[in-house]
Amino acid sequence: MTRISPDAALVADESFVATSHKGLTYPFGHVGPEPDQVMTVADGLRWVRLTVPGPLKHINCWLIDDHDDRGPGVALVDTGMNLPEARAAWKAISKGPLAGVRITKVIGTHFHPDHIGLAGWMCDHHDAPLIMTRGEWLTARMLAADARDAVPAEMIAMWRAAGWGEEPMARGMSRGWSGFRRIITPLPLGFRRIVDGQSLMIGGRPWRIVTGSGHSPEHACLFDEARGLFISGDQVLPRISSNVSLGVTEPEADPLGEWLDSIAKLKKLPHDLIVLPGHGDVFSGLHVRLDALDREHRDRLDELAVFIAEAPRRAVDCFGRLFRRAIGPEVYGMATGEALAHLRRLEVEGRAVKDVIDGVWWYRAPHKA
Repeated sequence: MTRISPDAALVADESFVATSHKGLTYPFGHVGPEPDQVMTVADGLRWVRLTVPGPLKHINCWLIDDHDDRGPGVALVDTGMNLPEARAAWKAISKGPLAGVRITKVIGTHFHPDHIGLAGWMCDHHDAPLIMTRGEWLTARMLAADARDAVPAEMIAMWRAAGWGEEPMARGMSRGWSGFRRIITPLPLGFRRIVDGQSLMIGGRPWRIVTGSGHSPEHACLFDEARGLFISGDQVLPRISSNVSLGVTEPEADPLGEWLDSIAKLKKLPHDLIVLPGHGDVFSGLHVRLDALDREHRDRLDELAVFIAEAPRRAVDCFGRLFRRAIGPEVYGMATGEALAHLRRLEVEGRAVKDVIDGVWWYRAPHKA
């Protein structure tokens, strides 16, 4: 289970591992809807793109024609972050392209605030149910309920273990701890659970739930098999890898192993789907993209194994080998989580040993027999 750190709140979806996007095709080019407009991508399926802070720049949301016992409307997949710009965009859309259209259900692919930040607001306004996997809903509720302002001692200890110096430590502590609850609206007390393999009926069409893990605990994708449409959320993005971090709430987890397993699982889907991602442009070439994601992470693992065989390393020592970009203060926490996830995967594979010396985690190659 991933704890979203204070400096990650605005960039929690972005990885720092570079991956290739060669071989993809873009049926709509590199043009998406303006923030106060909608764009049709298939019969009964429309695209909304909202601005978010940070390098990702936007979040994609999806409107699927639907109906319930109160009449016609649309199901909403992901909502955007709880920011004035996103609220204003939805108000403009509700007075323009969606004038008089009711939201029948709100579906959250995963718990990150750019995806469910306005879910509570939408559910309340439209009297619509919230639909998520249990793992994502419980994680969101846990984070929202953790209202302490000071950074917990366990988090400080993990920063030290990763090799943080005094400057990043001071910066991390100055940002406090309760950022998550400030960028989401209060979630409903109850929700409707979806599970892997389930068919969720939307507008009379079955959308199969396909779950993945690593980026978040129980991420839900939606697959319309008849039309070859795949709402991938952050489980598959066209130009970046989603962030895969080891977090303080489950420091013995193996998120990168879960991520790689999820890639293998998604490769069982047809290769020629139209993929509707959480960020970036609509694309086709699912297997090409999954292969690139798998290959780049495994290449980084191999490089990291060589690096720690030269001398014991801390997580912060590995940034230069893992990432092809400078790691500035604004992303230091996420880069640390991702470095720890790769080192932990090497541990699980038997290619690394972690020694704890004065509270610092040093990773080295195993001694040869």
